Amino acid sequence: MSTPGGGELSATLRRIERSAGALATSSVARMDETLPWFRALPADQRSWVMLVAQAGARSLVQWLQDGGGTADSTQEVSDEVFAAAPQALARSITLQQTVALIKVTIDVVEEQVSHLAAEGEEQQLREAVLRFSREIAFAAARVYARAAESRGAWDARLQALLVDALLRGDSPDVLASRAAALGWADAPPVAVAVGRSPGGEVSAVLHVVYRQARRIGVEVIGGVHGDRLVIVLGGAADPMAATAKLLSAFGDGPVVVGPAVPSLDEATESARAALSGFRAAPAWPSAPRPVPAADLLPERALAGDAEARRRLRHDVYATLVRAGGELLATLDAFLAAGGTLESAARALFVHPNTVRYRLRRIAEVTGFSPLSPRDAFALQVALTVGRLDPVAPITSSVPTQTMTPATRKTAQNEDDPRRSL
Repeated sequence: MSTPGGGELSATLRRIERSAGALATSSVARMDETLPWFRALPADQRSWVMLVAQAGARSLVQWLQDGGGTADSTQEVSDEVFAAAPQALARSITLQQTVALIKVTIDVVEEQVSHLAAEGEEQQLREAVLRFSREIAFAAARVYARAAESRGAWDARLQALLVDALLRGDSPDVLASRAAALGWADAPPVAVAVGRSPGGEVSAVLHVVYRQARRIGVEVIGGVHGDRLVIVLGGAADPMAATAKLLSAFGDGPVVVGPAVPSLDEATESARAALSGFRAAPAWPSAPRPVPAADLLPERALAGDAEARRRLRHDVYATLVRAGGELLATLDAFLAAGGTLESAARALFVHPNTVRYRLRRIAEVTGFSPLSPRDAFALQVALTVGRLDPVAPITSSVPTQTMTPATRKTAQNEDDPRRSL
């Protein structure tokens, strides 16, 4: 096998070329015997492997003809050996499995060296086959690397489109089709987190997100929009806690988490709340990181978020009006007194214990405690919004005439200055 045109080499190469079909058939039969996962492949994929094995035998001949069989050769195996199979095969068979297939094929060829090589060239052919196996493995790695890069770029584009669709509020069918293409399992609950992007290549940013998400066992879909990093989380029992473990993927500044929803179909609500909260977050410099979008309702309302205004008007102001019991007047007096309980009691001509009771009731019915400076601010904004955005007349949800004697007595005693808590 000394020169590319020698008679002995030509005889060896002719033998290998004539045996290409038999070598491929023997290799596939050995794969079927020794690799359980190969037996489970569909028939079409097994036929693709046969085509690749045949192409590999022809590639060995070409590689030897080009001088690849010499010890000092730097001749690479062309990646075209894998062109016989469709690109889909790379998604069905892993690189590790491909290496196992190559090993089986090389073992079969080595066993046939005595029949393939011309007299006296057995050892040279055996060494050449070993070098060829190394080169074919490198060729497989290059093919898989290109497939991974192509798939990664496509996935990044799909994810960006999906995040765009969420922010625009596209139909559930659009969201479902794009999520299915990404392999999204839609494990509940689903929530959206928005923060600043750390900058740099989008693929590098998202790689950090995916790596950390795998560590904590949650599904993620991410996208970089301008200077913002938007992450959709799925299957996190506590989206706030999950986002806290992903903080290193974000840049500096606030990270806002939208409300949890049952599925991706409803995630537009979460995305809009998170985005609105992110825009309004600078108004609360001491906000925790991450912060729920619901905790930024007053800032969002001041920034013009119609949904935040609606929630403050309906869930806070209207709730206080419906609750009755002078809660609204007491809150007004307490806020006007600068949060001083005794001053509010004097302004209302009631006992301080009555004010304490009413403040506690306000916290119970609205979820905001007037005794907390942060909650008091939210309540103040809710009162302002409720009075600027008039709603239908609201009456107490428990009319006096329908009260039981015990309930009526409680209402009458509420303003009793002797009430002790």
